[in-house]
Amino acid sequence: MDDVIVVRNLRKEFKAYSSRSGLKGAFRDLFTRNYKIVPAVNNISFRVKQGEMVGYIGENGAGKSTTIKMLTGILTPTSGMVSVNGMDPHKEREKFVQTIGVVFGQRSQLWWDIAVQESFRLLKKVYKVSDAQYNEHMDHVIKSLDIEPLLDKPVRKLSLGQRMRCELAAALIHNPPLLFLDEPTIGLDVLVKLKIREFLKEINKKYNTTILLTTHDLSDIEALCERVIMLDEGRIIYDGSLRNLKDQWGEGKEIQFQFIEEAQLLDLERLTSGLGAKWSKDEKDRIFIAHIEDNDDKVSQLISIVVSSYKIKDIKVNEVSTEEIIRNIYERGIL
Repeated sequence: MDDVIVVRNLRKEFKAYSSRSGLKGAFRDLFTRNYKIVPAVNNISFRVKQGEMVGYIGENGAGKSTTIKMLTGILTPTSGMVSVNGMDPHKEREKFVQTIGVVFGQRSQLWWDIAVQESFRLLKKVYKVSDAQYNEHMDHVIKSLDIEPLLDKPVRKLSLGQRMRCELAAALIHNPPLLFLDEPTIGLDVLVKLKIREFLKEINKKYNTTILLTTHDLSDIEALCERVIMLDEGRIIYDGSLRNLKDQWGEGKEIQFQFIEEAQLLDLERLTSGLGAKWSKDEKDRIFIAHIEDNDDKVSQLISIVVSSYKIKDIKVNEVSTEEIIRNIYERGIL
């Protein structure tokens, strides 16, 4: 498979201005400003193959959106090399935009006061899509995203969930081989998120569409991406499979118990003291939680000991969530 995105030693610096203190300082600022150079993206390199769905994650200010803006040609890199669909996004702008779709969760590409379908028609002309191509492709997109009832409405009358489904459809009018999604499900309810995720899986399977997804919602990543690239302070700190990330940093299993009778944390800790389990209690739901290493024998022993000592109402065995793993990585700086 060919590389759709190639990034080598990519860097983007910004000037950060600071004000001097006091009246004299303010007067001097009128003539000369103090500034320092801040790298938003700091010498990163990665490749994405055709058909991959990659999660690009990091905390606020890590450099995710700056990277996406360079990959889509909105920002020019300070240094380094970017090739997307075999082109330089900044230098070959007109030809390049025909080969990508972009959805920014915080910005709209639809015209606010006109009906959704009028926006679609305008974008169809911009991308030089023929009637036959449009009808064949967009009939499927409109049905899959369930936006047919919205086509006659002006964008300003749509709810956030309705608008985001229309934004996604708009990004796909020219059926691009590469889709950039920057926080596409921000603020959406669960049902809309599920519909968008199912649709993205479908177009990836049907057209082999490559998807680069930045999001704070890690359930999006778990549902869609096998590979994650993790950014911290402008540098890549992890690039690999989501499965490997969980295996390496998952730190075991979480076993939840609900008891019919009263139970005490101290008694549970004493009963299971030889297994290295850490116990906690969710007071609201009266659930006792044992954290234990991912070892089948130890998990089985712990359950056996607890079940033989207490009457059980409910029991669940969970892996530690991706969200928790990633939070631990950032808090401890373990990569």
